[in-house]
Amino acid sequence: MEPAPPPSFGTLGPIAAGLACCCPRCGRGPLYSGFLTVAETCNSCGLALHRHDSGDGPAVFIILVLGAVVVAMALWVEARFEPPYWLHLVLWPPVILGGALAMLRPLKGAMIALQYRHRAHDYTEDRDV
Repeated sequence: MEPAPPPSFGTLGPIAAGLACCCPRCGRGPLYSGFLTVAETCNSCGLALHRHDSGDGPAVFIILVLGAVVVAMALWVEARFEPPYWLHLVLWPPVILGGALAMLRPLKGAMIALQYRHRAHDYTEDRDV
């Protein structure tokens, strides 16, 4: 059995392609067919994108990063303005929800692109996963 050829990347690197939600191989085709639904294949190069497995990685990074940012902001708002607690209950849930939704697609795309870069043989084999 021959070793798999190294993955080729278009004009974008794997992180840039993932953050732009583009195909990890060519960097031109869309990665998603829905909000978080990965497309079956790339429209440009034909890469089988349905073999992705980002798992819980993007959610973990979002929890850690967004949690640290929101806690720091909440502490700063509390120390600076001393608002009533009900204002914290009104202010921070939309910030958390909006931040999580805004970060989820690009981070999932970056995880898929990095997985393609380091495990390209899983994407190019003829077996269906």
